[in-house]
Amino acid sequence: MTPTLFLAAIAEAAPVASEQQLFDLDGTLWVMLGLFAVVTFVLTQWLWKPYLQVREERVKRVDGYREEAARLESEAQTRLTRVEAQLADARRVGSVERAKTRTEAHAREQQMVTEAQSAAARSLADARARLEAAFASEKSKLDERASKLGREIGEKVLGRAVAP
Repeated sequence: MTPTLFLAAIAEAAPVASEQQLFDLDGTLWVMLGLFAVVTFVLTQWLWKPYLQVREERVKRVDGYREEAARLESEAQTRLTRVEAQLADARRVGSVERAKTRTEAHAREQQMVTEAQSAAARSLADARARLEAAFASEKSKLDERASKLGREIGEKVLGRAVAP
């Protein structure tokens, strides 16, 4: 039987109502239901199931990426916390080292100042000693010369030799 003969046979067997019906139930209903079932089956197999698979894969990927992002973010936060702790330790150690170095430099400065002052005091004492020695030497020379000049002047004024 060909489809047109089948449809014609179904259409002839359909009862006809005497008054106009809102819904006409005849053989075409079964044909439409059959076509609906075939189209539903075909669309389900070729369109709906692949769509659901793609969508499920996408959701899995997105969820996987979100989990990966959350894991990476927590790992980054852990690393950041560790780096901040190391930075705080480095700052603390640097501060201690800076204070230690500053104290050592201050002590070294005081030592250098003390050494310089003592060296200056020694140099000054040596210079004073040399100056006093030179002063004493020059004074004795001047005294000797003054007595010599005095004798000479006395001899010239008195006209005779003066005893020392």
